[in-house]
Amino acid sequence: MSNFVEKAKNYVSEKVTNMKKPEASLTGVGLNTVSRDGVEYNAKVSVDNPYSHALPICEISYILKSAGRVILSGKMSDPGSLKANEKSMLNVPLKVPHSVVVSLVRDVAKDWDIDYELELGLTIDLPVIGDFTIPLSSKGEIKLPTLKDFF
Repeated sequence: MSNFVEKAKNYVSEKVTNMKKPEASLTGVGLNTVSRDGVEYNAKVSVDNPYSHALPICEISYILKSAGRVILSGKMSDPGSLKANEKSMLNVPLKVPHSVVVSLVRDVAKDWDIDYELELGLTIDLPVIGDFTIPLSSKGEIKLPTLKDFF
């Protein structure tokens, strides 16, 4: 009997390992809006759903770093779902308070941008498997708004 259970475990494990899973990539980070409270950037995530049915997104977690320190972190709970057999574009708003931007003066003074590292976790509810997190990361530069962005 124990031999049968072991074979069943191995079979299920092999099938789950070889299952198609959604694939995601960070396609860019750009300026969204400027307000009195801060600057909102937008991270764009492209997700390919290989299944014939929509998949619910449980949450999107993010950490935005600059100069080796965390300047923003947060979570978006229940941001929607991925369309069946399609590539979906997700927009993740990243609102950075002006006080944080000002604290990055050394980096900003050189070239009027923020060198950043974004770590993002996309948690999807997969059938049979359960919650599955796709880790994503990106490094680059975010341009700061100029006076013309305010008017």
